[in-house]
Amino acid sequence: MIPEYNVDLSLCNHHSPHKHTPSQEEEEATMATLSNYPSISTLCHPRRARRRFLPAVSASYNESPPPHHQSSSITRRQLMALNAAALTLYPFRNKALAAEDALSAWERVYLPIDPGVVLLDIAFVPDDPSHGFLLGTRQTLLETKDGGSTWVSRSIPSAEDEDFNYRFNSISFRGKEGWIVGKPAILLYTDDAGDTWKRIPLSAQLPGDIVYIGATGEKSSEMVTDQGAIYVTSNGGYNWKAAVQETVSATLNRTVSSGISGASYYTGTFSTVNRSPEGNYVAVSSRGNFYLTWEPGQAYWQPHNRAVARRIQNMGWRADGGLWLLVRGGGLYLSKGTGITEDFEEVQVQSRGFGILDVGYRSQDEAWAAGGSGILLKTTNSGKTWIRDKAADNIAANLYSVKFISDKQGFVLGNDGVLLKYLG
Repeated sequence: MIPEYNVDLSLCNHHSPHKHTPSQEEEEATMATLSNYPSISTLCHPRRARRRFLPAVSASYNESPPPHHQSSSITRRQLMALNAAALTLYPFRNKALAAEDALSAWERVYLPIDPGVVLLDIAFVPDDPSHGFLLGTRQTLLETKDGGSTWVSRSIPSAEDEDFNYRFNSISFRGKEGWIVGKPAILLYTDDAGDTWKRIPLSAQLPGDIVYIGATGEKSSEMVTDQGAIYVTSNGGYNWKAAVQETVSATLNRTVSSGISGASYYTGTFSTVNRSPEGNYVAVSSRGNFYLTWEPGQAYWQPHNRAVARRIQNMGWRADGGLWLLVRGGGLYLSKGTGITEDFEEVQVQSRGFGILDVGYRSQDEAWAAGGSGILLKTTNSGKTWIRDKAADNIAANLYSVKFISDKQGFVLGNDGVLLKYLG
């Protein structure tokens, strides 16, 4: 056990009007003294104290000191001298830390779940931005009522009747109405902001696994499977109408001469699918060798050749209506102009060789990108340049999804139960 020390925290004043620049001899002497005791500057810095998991400060020295201590107690005079010395050196020893803290806009939120859970989606009740739900693998469903600072587990009896371990893929709210879909095929619906959830039966003939659902109006939503089926309902999920005439496999195999590289005799599925606020979709094939788009009113998905050499990792919509495109290995591309296009240009990013997995827009100009090994990148000029945020550098996890509920509320979801909350 690390011994506890009596420290006068009232001395931790970082704004003393009496500034003194220590000489080299004074620094060396002070550092030699500090090496025998816990870091006072760490105790005076609340964010650093959290990172180092320091023991609680108590009013007594309860245990035997380390062998190199010459006495069994520390006098008040010694402590005051030690505090003064540490505060004198504080600006020098914590300059890099202060720069890091100034840059970081995220903090980790610890969750009451198993470490192996992968977080997949998050949504909040529009009428109450403090009330939200978080989904993941292993039938993970968490609820918050304080804006995402703390979470508690929720159980849904109708989802526990069968011997399945559901993977909850997507959640969406419109007013007090909410929808959840998962794998194996499951559909949950609420009309009271998530206080109760009821299960709606689904056909066993559903083509593919449900990967996305979006609430579109009163008792209305859109549901997408990984084989490209799109269904819409306007009566709370009791009846569904197909918005496309066939799955993607059928479309591509029927049009063998489509000219799309890798599309002939296609039998794969979507790896990702994203919907724009206008109701347009962009999806990436499971092998990443081409992508597809769909707009309301079209009978079929439209395939597109990728305009880059490397395979596509993910695609989505910018705040201005254009597209972003991520390739395997960490590349980032932005479409020229807005709308659906095959014309992209590369943007230089410092991904450190790790793959970028998702991009989320906080505003027209500001966006965040997240990826493997805790990589976090930020742009404030609509993606022209990106800088790295070190908030998750020490988190051994991949960050899969960036979600901004509003310009003041955002989250990053990862594996091993990692959740980051936007601080602004």
